[in-house]
Amino acid sequence: MALLLLAHAAMPERIAAATVDHGLRAEAPSEAAMVARLCGELGVPHATLRVTVGEGNVQSNARAARYAALADWMERDGLGALATAHHADDQAETLLMRLNRGSGVAGLAGVRARGSVPGTRLALLRPLLGWRREDLARIVSDAGIAAAQDPSNSDDRFDRARLRKELASADWLDGAAIAQSAANLADADAALEWAAAREWAERVEKAPMGLTYRPQAPRAVALRVVARIVHELDGAEPRGSATARVFDALVARQPASIGSLIARAMPEGWCFTKAPVRRG
Repeated sequence: MALLLLAHAAMPERIAAATVDHGLRAEAPSEAAMVARLCGELGVPHATLRVTVGEGNVQSNARAARYAALADWMERDGLGALATAHHADDQAETLLMRLNRGSGVAGLAGVRARGSVPGTRLALLRPLLGWRREDLARIVSDAGIAAAQDPSNSDDRFDRARLRKELASADWLDGAAIAQSAANLADADAALEWAAAREWAERVEKAPMGLTYRPQAPRAVALRVVARIVHELDGAEPRGSATARVFDALVARQPASIGSLIARAMPEGWCFTKAPVRRG
């Protein structure tokens, strides 16, 4: 709601809004109608997008369905970019959650101010990463709007909800500073990506049966090159732990497998090939 108000103030007559109804709560249709009424008062075109969320990881599946619906809406209405309201507190929560899971630099970098809508080349903007949740809530309340509250935000079944409660009670933690750390890690991640692209161009060669890599870069860069090799040959995005296992085995001059690939340390470099197909 705060993003809607701010975008309307900054770019009147140049925005449109969409509300995604995931079909998970009975209140969702009335909440979408509330947003539609506000958009009508502001003169902002509005669409309600209804999606079906698959079974399993509800939050992850809801996210995938949401972005797919928003991408279709953007293309249908000819919109140039999608803006979402991720803010500094979201960024801090993401960093702490991923620290607790042992994530690498890419995971700890959190979300970026600019990116692409998942699965597309459509522009994705996050203009509120420097804003705190309480400041955005104040914008909405000062406008005389009673925003709807999603109960999943306080549901202890979800890691983020539990962490949010802990952060609220830990006044010694600075959410803005944690979010800035995530931004700094995003810079580091970009530097590693640049180095990995250079390492790939200079040290990876096509081989008769796959690819050969002659590693020269530090481990953090080489791991990204190995992951890209796996993706190129196997079509899959390997888990970081699996990539690290293969890397460590090759450093020890031991063969290793990952996905459908076999990796061997040879005199000419690390060779990655498809594993022989078993018959019978």
